[in-house]
Amino acid sequence: MAKMTKSQFMASFGEMLGLSKKEATEKWEAFVEMALKEVRQGGEFNLPGLGKLIKKTRAARTGRNPLTGASIQIPAKTVVKFRVSKSAKDSVL
Repeated sequence: MAKMTKSQFMASFGEMLGLSKKEATEKWEAFVEMALKEVRQGGEFNLPGLGKLIKKTRAARTGRNPLTGASIQIPAKTVVKFRVSKSAKDSVL
């Protein structure tokens, strides 16, 4: 089965909600903005039944340049991770 494109997703999402594709896109973009704002401010956004977005800080570490084998210092940085809920895992697997 092929991946669903954004356009196909918005059409399907709109159909489920009884909205036009344009209205569904606006609702989805508002939802995404709300989720990202919550992660930025609180560090976490829970999607019941699906999982949660979590903001984590990765520590600085030493890595290797694969071309030369030389050690390089990788700086600390903040990343966003998605943790799938147990119920979602169980229903898919």
